[in-house]
Amino acid sequence: MALHPFRHLLPIRFFFIFPSKSPFHTLPISPFSTYQAAPTMKKTFSHIFQECSGRKALDPGKQAHARMILTGFKPTVFVTNCLIQMYIKCSNLEFASKVFDGMPQRDTVSWNAMIFGYAGRGDIEVAQALFDAMPARDVVSWNSLLSGYLHNGDHRKVTDVFMEMGRMGTVFDRTTFAVVLKCRSSLEDYGGGIQIHGLAVKMGFDCDVVTGSALVDMYAKCKKLDCSIQFFHSMPEKNWVSWSAIIAGCVQNDDLRGGLELFKEMATAGVGVSQSTFASVFRSCAGLSALRLGCQLHGYALKTDFGTDVIVGTATLDMYTKCNNLSDAQKLFNSLPNHTLQSYNAIIVGYARSDKGIEALEMFQLLQKSGLGLDEVGLSGAFRACAAIKGDLEGLQVHGLSIKSLCQSNICVANAILDMYGKCGALVKASHVFEGMVNRDAISWNAIIAAHEQNGNEEQTLSLFVRMLRSGLEPDEFTYGSVLKACAGWQALSCGMEIHSRIIKSRMGLDSFVGSALIDMYSKCGIMEEAEKLNDRLVEHTVVSWNAVISGFSLQKQSEEALIIFAKMLEMGVDPDNFTYASILDTCANLVTVELGKQIHAQIIKKELQSDAYISSTLVDMYSKCGNMQDSRLIFEKATNRDFVTWNAMVCGYAQHGLGEEALKVFEDMQHENVKPNHATFIAVLRACGHMGLVEKGLHYFHSMLDDYGLDPQLEHYSCVVDIMGRSGQVINALELIEGMPFEADAVIWRTLLSICKIHGNIEVAEKAAYSIMQLEPQDSAAYVLLANIYANAGMWNEVTKLRKTMRFNGLKKEPGCSWIEIKSEVHTFLVGDKAHPRSREIYENLDLLTDEMKWIGYMPDIDFTLNDDELRCVASLPDMSFL
Repeated sequence: MALHPFRHLLPIRFFFIFPSKSPFHTLPISPFSTYQAAPTMKKTFSHIFQECSGRKALDPGKQAHARMILTGFKPTVFVTNCLIQMYIKCSNLEFASKVFDGMPQRDTVSWNAMIFGYAGRGDIEVAQALFDAMPARDVVSWNSLLSGYLHNGDHRKVTDVFMEMGRMGTVFDRTTFAVVLKCRSSLEDYGGGIQIHGLAVKMGFDCDVVTGSALVDMYAKCKKLDCSIQFFHSMPEKNWVSWSAIIAGCVQNDDLRGGLELFKEMATAGVGVSQSTFASVFRSCAGLSALRLGCQLHGYALKTDFGTDVIVGTATLDMYTKCNNLSDAQKLFNSLPNHTLQSYNAIIVGYARSDKGIEALEMFQLLQKSGLGLDEVGLSGAFRACAAIKGDLEGLQVHGLSIKSLCQSNICVANAILDMYGKCGALVKASHVFEGMVNRDAISWNAIIAAHEQNGNEEQTLSLFVRMLRSGLEPDEFTYGSVLKACAGWQALSCGMEIHSRIIKSRMGLDSFVGSALIDMYSKCGIMEEAEKLNDRLVEHTVVSWNAVISGFSLQKQSEEALIIFAKMLEMGVDPDNFTYASILDTCANLVTVELGKQIHAQIIKKELQSDAYISSTLVDMYSKCGNMQDSRLIFEKATNRDFVTWNAMVCGYAQHGLGEEALKVFEDMQHENVKPNHATFIAVLRACGHMGLVEKGLHYFHSMLDDYGLDPQLEHYSCVVDIMGRSGQVINALELIEGMPFEADAVIWRTLLSICKIHGNIEVAEKAAYSIMQLEPQDSAAYVLLANIYANAGMWNEVTKLRKTMRFNGLKKEPGCSWIEIKSEVHTFLVGDKAHPRSREIYENLDLLTDEMKWIGYMPDIDFTLNDDELRCVASLPDMSFL
């Protein structure tokens, strides 16, 4: 009996309904089965294989294949090709290969299917061998091979195959151009892309929508966005791929607004939106921090049934995190039906970027439990989270995970490890990681240089900078920022000037970031004239550069100049930030210009910056230094975020005004709040004890520094203890404390001892202190004056005469005392015996009246222990009680 010529089209009866599991599990085996069959459909084997291929339903396809074998059906080449395609689409290349090998007759489609399958899986050598063995090739064969090499990242081979294809006389089609143009895009080969474009025009493919979309993408990837947009608008036909390519091109070239405008045009044109389009527009919203628009697009994605799409959901999640809306980001993450590695990475990096290290590490733990594995993005986010919480131990554990997952060799991960250890203060570990790196890029050097700079290791910072230069890598703006900070911290002016010369040669001197770092370096080295010049030369004046100049003048105690620069900054239209206001408030405190301080305070309230811990601390300090302790306390009580700086400001304020009891009460409250004090706190506390004469308590706090808080007492703390002992008459003990210090005494501490010697009339110790000051600061007249007064009080006039002769011989003169007061926003300055003030006559008349009134009441001046102007200046030179 002759076979029917269309036997592969004979109807085969199947109960072919595709549920979630294989439909053939319910196929009746016995004709006597009591199973009530569903309505049957007549399908051919070719139809079944094609439908299984489309649905990637492997089990039903295998069962149909088995039925075909059992029935003795002899498939045609077409049916077998459908079977091969089904196995390939279901990722079972081994079964496809067995079917292919068993074919008695193959056509070009059979060979193309196998080439496509092996190339797609990455077995490009097998695909090439099949291609070479083909008896006849068509354009699909060549395109499959081209796609395989492109998929495997072998761009040179793509070019070779394309050239060979042309030499063999095979006519290119739209797929050929799309693949080759994608290769040029990956290489950012603009010249090669233009040549392919010319060939496409010559063959008439420039009007083809597939080729055109590939050209749009190629120009955008080659950083030629204008060409991409121009060609896009010239396309006679556009589809969603074309629109997606141009929108993605705008985003990739940082034209975020342009991408959103094109998306709006796309929606108006009624073109359907794809996953990639949504990903691009959400990335635009993230870059622009356009949260409101991002929320609207999220609603549009939900409306267009992309709400459960993992790719769109991850892009939306990333947008929310970059717009600092972490609550909605977390809600969206929780609502995703399936979590991918990318969605976990997005939420981890989002939390880490916002310095929410604990939350980031919690999500990282969930990622570990999910079994999705780890990649460099998630690990980098985890290291950043550890850095945010200064979690050295947590960082060490994540470091172990990176080694276990074989990701440590990835340079991005290694750089994140360096940054984490640096910010945790673990310089030994950071250096060990750095020295163990096989490959280092500029980011690696920047990370290790910044680590040493941030931890106050300026010398090593500069040494690493020299090593970086010798390695052949060129520093960038971040490198220069770190080394210039090191120069500023070390006050290494000559080194900073050398680096400045190198910056000028690299043409980065006018860059706002580097320029601001240079200004800061010169300011902290006291070269304010150069700092001002640099600020004037900057192409773009930022608030950072202005802040550097203002803080520089403030640090150099040139408060009037700082106010002038601040006024100039406002005239230029630059909006101050919290650091600017803090610097100006510090200036107001130095000048005791409370009225200006109140104006700045009003501006701070207007801009809603009063909740900033740095601002509130400076306000507390400003009001206290201006003598307004009531407002200082009010600001302190209202501060929502009190850190140790805020507490220090309050303690120091009370101590400076002699309110020792209040200072100690605030210190006790600080301890109850578990706020760890620092060196500045104890200076204020010891000074408060000195004012109150609490010797035992002062010594207790002095020893508590090291015993309870691990703080080594510094010279300023010893000076305060010397003052405490001196006030109680323990002059000899104070001298022994100075001589037993672990470091050399400076002029300040000797001056403190000399002052208390004057009070108690201890001539022997006074002579030792005065001569020590004269050796350290030979041009300081105050030591001579203080010692002369001590001699005078003791009636040792010969010694007084000798000291005055020595002063004249050395050319030393008493500097007149100076004071000032602000009245109606005007500062009035006075010197001893000054008559330059326009109202000096009235001032002296009022002083005489006050003096007479004091005498009439019964007050008599105690001239024995009254400090003269130079002695007042000596007292003023005691340790600075700055809360910072």
